[in-house]
Amino acid sequence: MDALLEAALQARAKAFAPYSHFKVGAALESADGTIYTGCNVENATYGLTVCAERVALLKAISEGARKFTRLAVAADTTTLTPPCGACRQLLWEFCGNLEIHLVNLQGERETLALKDLFPRPFDASFLGA
Repeated sequence: MDALLEAALQARAKAFAPYSHFKVGAALESADGTIYTGCNVENATYGLTVCAERVALLKAISEGARKFTRLAVAADTTTLTPPCGACRQLLWEFCGNLEIHLVNLQGERETLALKDLFPRPFDASFLGA
């Protein structure tokens, strides 16, 4: 199995999801090949929960990474689970048209481009910057 997918699956096992029991792991690969992982971290108020994709992205940025090539998302669902809307927005802004790999515990896989999941993103071009 690809190291990126394996890292996402391993990150999933570290998820803190005592309320929903919906554990997600993510692994983000930077341009230099470094893999940054993240898992979802729930809060009783749900709105303060942080998704695995955002944990991996913010971890990478905090370590100085600025260019990314691929993201893997792992969840224990029959239907492969893509990033939520908030994650898509942040991924677009920091990663552009990222290659996204979805995987579940049954070994099913799918690869998508972020532009296909997020066809009309809001970005800095709308701010006149």
